[in-house]
Amino acid sequence: MTSVSLRMLRFTVVRGGLGMLAVRRTCVSPRLSHSTPQSNIRPIKKVMVANRGEIAIRVFRACTELGIRTVAVYSEQDTGQMHRQKADEAYLIGKGLAPVAAYLDIPDIIRVAKENNVDAIHPGYGFLSERADFAQACIDAGVMFIGPSPEVVRQMGDKVEARALAISAGVPVVPGTAFPISCLHDAQVFAETYGFPIIFKAAYGGGGRGMRVVREYEELEENYQRAYSEALTAFGNGALFVEKFLEKPRHIEVQILGDKYGNVIHLYERDCSIQRRHQKVVEIAPAFQLDPHLRNRLHSDAVNLAKMVGYENAGTVEFLVDRQGKHYFIEVNSRLQVEHTVTEEITDVDLVHAQLHVCEGRSLPELSLKQDKIRVNGCAIQCRVTTEDPSRGFQPDTGRIEVFRSGEGMGIRLDSASAFQGAVISPLRLPPGESHRQREGPADSSLQDEPSPGRVQSARGQGHVEVFQCEQEVVEGLDRDFDQLVVVDDQVLQIDQPCKKMTNENPLLCLSSLQTNIPFLQNVFSNHQFLNSTVDTQFIDENQELFNLKPTQNRAQKLLHYLGHVMVNGPTTPIPVKAKPSSIDPVIPPVTLGDPPLGFRDVLLRDGPEGFAKAVRAHQGLLLMDTTFRDAHQSLLATRVRTHDLKKISPFVSHNFNNLYSLENWGGATFDVAMRFLSECPWKRLQELRALIPNVPFQMLLRGANAVGYTNYPDNAVFKFCEVAKENGMDIFRVFDSLNYLPNMLLGMEAAGAAGGVVEAAISYTGDVSDPMRQKYSLDYYMQLADELVKAGTHILCIKDMAGLLKPQSSKLLIGSLRDRFPDLPIHVHTHDTAGAGVAAMLACAEAGADVVDVAVSIALEKVFDYSEYWEVARGLYAPFDCTATMKSGNADVYENEIPGGQYTNLHFQAHSMGLGNKFKEVKKAYTEANKLLGDLIKVRHEECDPPSKIVGDLAQFMVQNNLTRAEVEERADELSFPLSSLEEGLRAAHNDEITPEDVMSAAMYPKVFQEFKEFTVTNFGPVDCLSTRLFLDGPKIAEEFEVELERGKILHIKALALGDLNKAGQREVFFELNGQLRSEMKFHPKAQKSIKGQVGAPMPGKVVEVKVEVGSKP
Repeated sequence: MTSVSLRMLRFTVVRGGLGMLAVRRTCVSPRLSHSTPQSNIRPIKKVMVANRGEIAIRVFRACTELGIRTVAVYSEQDTGQMHRQKADEAYLIGKGLAPVAAYLDIPDIIRVAKENNVDAIHPGYGFLSERADFAQACIDAGVMFIGPSPEVVRQMGDKVEARALAISAGVPVVPGTAFPISCLHDAQVFAETYGFPIIFKAAYGGGGRGMRVVREYEELEENYQRAYSEALTAFGNGALFVEKFLEKPRHIEVQILGDKYGNVIHLYERDCSIQRRHQKVVEIAPAFQLDPHLRNRLHSDAVNLAKMVGYENAGTVEFLVDRQGKHYFIEVNSRLQVEHTVTEEITDVDLVHAQLHVCEGRSLPELSLKQDKIRVNGCAIQCRVTTEDPSRGFQPDTGRIEVFRSGEGMGIRLDSASAFQGAVISPLRLPPGESHRQREGPADSSLQDEPSPGRVQSARGQGHVEVFQCEQEVVEGLDRDFDQLVVVDDQVLQIDQPCKKMTNENPLLCLSSLQTNIPFLQNVFSNHQFLNSTVDTQFIDENQELFNLKPTQNRAQKLLHYLGHVMVNGPTTPIPVKAKPSSIDPVIPPVTLGDPPLGFRDVLLRDGPEGFAKAVRAHQGLLLMDTTFRDAHQSLLATRVRTHDLKKISPFVSHNFNNLYSLENWGGATFDVAMRFLSECPWKRLQELRALIPNVPFQMLLRGANAVGYTNYPDNAVFKFCEVAKENGMDIFRVFDSLNYLPNMLLGMEAAGAAGGVVEAAISYTGDVSDPMRQKYSLDYYMQLADELVKAGTHILCIKDMAGLLKPQSSKLLIGSLRDRFPDLPIHVHTHDTAGAGVAAMLACAEAGADVVDVAVSIALEKVFDYSEYWEVARGLYAPFDCTATMKSGNADVYENEIPGGQYTNLHFQAHSMGLGNKFKEVKKAYTEANKLLGDLIKVRHEECDPPSKIVGDLAQFMVQNNLTRAEVEERADELSFPLSSLEEGLRAAHNDEITPEDVMSAAMYPKVFQEFKEFTVTNFGPVDCLSTRLFLDGPKIAEEFEVELERGKILHIKALALGDLNKAGQREVFFELNGQLRSEMKFHPKAQKSIKGQVGAPMPGKVVEVKVEVGSKP
C-alpha cells in the first residue's frame, strides 16, 4: 500500500534537437584539466537519500548514471513504495513510529548510514532537507551532507537572520521588523509607520501557516492572535514578524549553484506566481514578460547574497516583484526544489549531477559550469497535480488508483515515482503538535517542503498524488505580437506552445476513482490572461472561471465498476420474479441499403399539423399506430425495455413500416422509468430513435398540465417541455387527463400546439356506454367532452381505452356517434387487449368510422414475421420483469375489476414484492371493491402515472394484506392507517452541473429521480445504456468475453476473469481484462448473508423509516 503522500510523476520537457538526457548532461561530467587539487576531492561511492518517492528516485537515477551505489530508507508504512525497490539497498527506519515521524528520526537515519558505509546523504526536499541539526549530524558522523554547510542552512532557515544578511548584501527587502515582534503593540506601531496592508509571517515556518494579511486597523488584533496560534501549532514557536504587504506581486525565484571555492552561478529564474493559499501550483522557466533589466538585477542580487554567505551546492533565492517593477528578497531555500526540473530543461544542466560533484569537492569550472556558458534554450512549464477536488474547496481525496496512464512523447520528460494502477492513496497524519518542517518560505508549495513522494499536509492530513509536467518549445524568427513573446539572449520564446501540450489530454492523463485537480489545471493553461499577459499571486483568486470544471468521463472504468457490482450484488433495478434473462440475443432482420421510403412524417413536415390531419382523414383504409416501442412493453414488462434493444430494430421499422400513422415510443411512464430503473436518458432515447426512424411520426403521452410528471407544473414548464420534445423529434402529442378534467387537458393541448406538434386530445374511457344501467359515464358524457375538445382546436380526437373495456357493441355506438358529429376530424382508438376481445372491438371501431387503431406489432404481413420474431426473442431478455403468470392469454375478468392494462403488470410486481404474489387473485377482487369504496374512479394506466389507479391499487393490496372486506374498511375507516400515495416533488431550485435544456426538463419533472440518475451515470457507473440487456441485468459470466461500443469507432473488449471470495470486511474482489490489459481488482459490498450475524436483507429497495425494536427485545 502506498501512502497518500505519493508523488506520481514529474513531467519535464526534452529539447527538440536532443533525445537523451544523458547526452545533454555530459557537460556536467568532471573534467581532469582544471585546477581543483585532487586532495580536496572525496569520491562518493555510496549515497543514501533520506527521503521517499519521486525525489528519491530522481536522485537514484543520477547516482546510477554516475556509477554510484544507492541506499533507500523507508518507514513501516512504505514497504510497497517504489523508491525502496529502485535503490541498490533499502533499510527500515523509525520502527514503530508514525509514517512521517520515521523520516524525521535523525539518529536512526545516521545509524543506518554508518552501518552500511554510506559516503553521503542527499536530503531531497521536505522532511530534513533544511534542518541544520541534520546537516551537522551527518558531518559529525563522518558522512557528507549533499547541500550547504550546517551554518548556512541555519542562517537561511532563520527568516530574521536571512533578512539581515540580504540587507547587508545590498539586496532590497520588503519593509518589515528586523526581529520577531513580542506583542500586539509592536504590530500596531509598525502599521502606524508604514500603513496598511501588512502581513504577519511565522518566523520559523511557512507554507501559508502563520500568515495573515491585515487591511484595516479593526482587523489587527484578531489576525495577530490567529497568526500566533497557527505558528505555535505548526512550528512549535509562535514568533511572528511583520512586513508591508505587497498587493498582487509576482513571485520570481532564481536558481543558484555554488561550490566550495567561492564560485557561484545562477541558472536563470522561474516564475512561481500561480499559487493557492501561498502554495505553488504552476512554475514557468524562464519568467514570462520580465523586463531584461529587472531580470539582470534579480540574477546579480541572488548571486551576491550567495557569495556573501559562502553558499555551496544547489539553492533558490526567492523574490517578490511589485506592480512598479521593484523586487524584494523573501528567503533562500537551501536545498533542491520540486521545480528544479524546469531549470534543467532550459539550461541543459543536470542539477543533481552537479550537487553530487560539488559535494565531492569539484569546482564549477571543472564541471564546465561557467556563467557565460549557461544559456536559456526554450521555456518549460511544470504543474502540480494532486488528489484534490477543486469544486469542493480542494478537499483531499483518498482511495485506489484504478486506472493510470501517463503522458509521454516529444517534449515531455517523465520522472516517475509510486504512481501505478492499484496504488492506494491513504491519508498520513503527523502526531499532534509535531511538524516535519523547520521552516518554509511565504510562497513555498505545499508539495515542496513535505515528504517528497507526493506528500501530505501535516496539519490537514491531505492526500496528494503529484504529477509534474514540463514542456519546452523554442520558436525563432516568427513575426508575432510582442506581447505574446519574451526575449532572452536573442531567442524568441513562446509560452502558448507548451501550454497547448499541457491542456491536451494525451500528455497528462491520470484516470482513477480519485478526484484530481487536472481539470482545474487545464483551465489555467487555456486561460487568456495566463497565455497573453503576466500573472500575479492573486491570479487564481481573481479568476473564478478556473473552477468551471469539465468532468472527466472515465467511462470504461465506470462500466467495469458497474459490471463488478452486478456480478456481486445483482442488478441495480428491482427484479419482480426469479428469472434470468435469456442468453439468446434476437436476430436483427436485414435492412436494404439507402434511405428509407417516404412516410407520413414527410407529410407532416411538408404540410404542418393541419395538413397532416387532413391527409390522415383522407387516407383510404385503416391506419395503424405501432405501440411495440412503448405501450405494449409497458403492459407486458413494466416499461423496462431498454433503448439498446429499441435501436437495433429501428432501421427495419423505418424501411418496412413507413406507412404507419405513428410509432408510440416516448413519454408517459417510460420517461421517468428510463432514469429511475434503466439508468438511461429519455431524451437521448428520443434523439437516437429519431435519427434511425426519420420517416414515421413519433407519438408520446402527455398528461395535460402534468406533462410527464405526477403533479401540476407551472404553465411555462409544460410549454417548455413540449417545445424541447418537439425540437428533439416528437411529432404527435396525445394529451389526456386521468379524470378527464378539461382545464388540465386544455393546457396540455395549448402547449403542444404552441410547440408546433400535432395535438391529439384523448378521452379516457371507462364503464360501458352500451349498458343503460351505468349512467355515470354515458354516451352523452363522452359526446359533451368531445365537443369541448374539438372546440379547443384538437387536430385528432382519441378514445383512450386503457383497461380494454371497450366492447364491440360499445365501439360501434361511441365511434359511430363521434363520426356523425365530426365527419372531418380524424379519430384514433387506443386500447389494451386485456380481455382478449380487442381485435373484434377494433374492427367494430373501423366499421364505425375510426381512422386509426393500435397494434402491438404492425400487420404488414410480408415483413411481420421477421419483426415478430425479433420481439419474441427480445422479450426473453426481460424474463425477470415478465410477471404476467396469471395472464398468459386474455382475461375477461377485466370487465369486472377494470384494472388498466398498464397497471396490471406493475400491480403484480408490487404484490410479489409485498409477499402477496400467491394472493394476486384476491388482490384483483379487492381492486373492484376498493374502486367502489373510492367512488368508481377513471383508471387509465399503471399506478405510477395515474394517481387514481395508484390509490385504488394501494387500497386493494392493503385490504388483502390485512384481510379486510369492503364492509370492514367502511366500518373501521376512522381507526385504520391507510397507505399514503404521494406525488413527486416540484421543480428543483438549482443544479450544479452544466446541463442541457433536456436535462432542465428532466429535473423539472423529476428532481429527485434526475439527481439520482446523474449520480448513477456521471459519478458512479457511467453510460450503462451501451451494455447489452443481459449484461445490464445479470452481468457477465466468468471467462466470458464481450465487446461494448462506447461510441462510433470506440469499442471496449472486456473479459471477466475472476470473482473473489468474501473477505473479513464483507467484500469481494472482481478482476477484469480490458482491451488486453489486466485491471486491478475492485471491491464491492455484497448483499446481506443470512449466515452472517448482524446482516439483515430487505425484499425491496427503500429507506428505513423507523425501527420498532430495541436491543434485547424478544419476538
